[in-house]
Amino acid sequence: MASVERREPRRAGSKAVYRVRFRDPAGAQRSRSFARKSDAERFAAGVETDKARGSYIDASLGRMSLAAYAAQWLEMQTSDESTREAQARRLRVHILPDLGATPLAALRATQVQSWLRSKQITLAPSTVRVVFGTLSAVMASAVDDDRIAKNPCQAGSVRLPKRELKRIVPWSASQVALLHEALPDRYQAALIIAAGLGLRQGEVFGLAVNDIDFLGGVVHVRRQVKIVGSRLVFALPKGHKTRSVPLSSYVARELAKHLVLFPPTEAALPWDTKSGELVRAKLVLTSREHRPLNRNYVNGAIWKPALRASGLPDTRENGMHAARHFFASTLLDGGTNVRALSEYLGHSDPGFTLRTYTHLMPASEDRTKRAVDGMFERLENAVNGSQCVPDVSQQGS
Repeated sequence: MASVERREPRRAGSKAVYRVRFRDPAGAQRSRSFARKSDAERFAAGVETDKARGSYIDASLGRMSLAAYAAQWLEMQTSDESTREAQARRLRVHILPDLGATPLAALRATQVQSWLRSKQITLAPSTVRVVFGTLSAVMASAVDDDRIAKNPCQAGSVRLPKRELKRIVPWSASQVALLHEALPDRYQAALIIAAGLGLRQGEVFGLAVNDIDFLGGVVHVRRQVKIVGSRLVFALPKGHKTRSVPLSSYVARELAKHLVLFPPTEAALPWDTKSGELVRAKLVLTSREHRPLNRNYVNGAIWKPALRASGLPDTRENGMHAARHFFASTLLDGGTNVRALSEYLGHSDPGFTLRTYTHLMPASEDRTKRAVDGMFERLENAVNGSQCVPDVSQQGS
């Protein structure tokens, strides 16, 4: 049980203090001093209550700075290397310069909210939400480690910026054609794959010859090329999920022509991490040196000049991902249902696909009118047809 003892002042003029002695749940002896007896007794009672409830927090553990604990937190993460790099970058650039010196137990909801407001001055709302997610994850881990009692990021007074409601405006067919002509011959197939199959940029770069089933009319999306620590690696597609996409006859012809003009060469890259096992694949797209494509080079030296030459702004909205939006809008306009589109795009949730592209879906009013009119026309025809059939059951009576 916690005990309270009065300690007489050592020097004249000083006041007595009240020391609380107690054992923590691990059995270690602890103590804490107070100027007033009532505060000491209240603390002693609270300690015993927290121990009984299993909610005791060792105050000394909360003195660790956010920066020190975040370093430990990063070491514990089991996500892939590129995800850990992104988390480390958010901590280093956006979180620790402002909050890193703050002890875990001293970080309050008001400080978190003030930091959020400062981030909104320079960062887009979507970026602020992602950065905040990393901070909240670190603090949630501190709660699980019994360093702090609650996560200040989850306080009701902490308000995130509203999500951006940007509507995607897909390219027109003529814009795609102009961009195709503006790209160097070697890289035109990248646009065909992105706009005709809906692949992400890394998946475009990771497409191998044996992923294309020309006879079966399908393309298997099995890998992507991504950058980990400035080095290219092969990895599973986003979400660690492979998928298959229908191969149209036009895209098949264009890919066949590309393979004749630029015969594929085998490339070897580590799998998933810089030190991963080497994996070989005959890639459809390679550089002039027959090496796997690096997005930084392609975006700056190939894609943006082609955008300008075709009359499209060389903005982030017109990156290679815009060709994927063109694919989605084309399928929706053609009547493909959202669930099928979600599978072709590799989305984990059809709801996300619907939220992203719902404004591109053809208006349902005209379809509804045509469907109802058609139903009643068939009904009228059936009724009129039955009236024209003679009643043979009464003949000959």
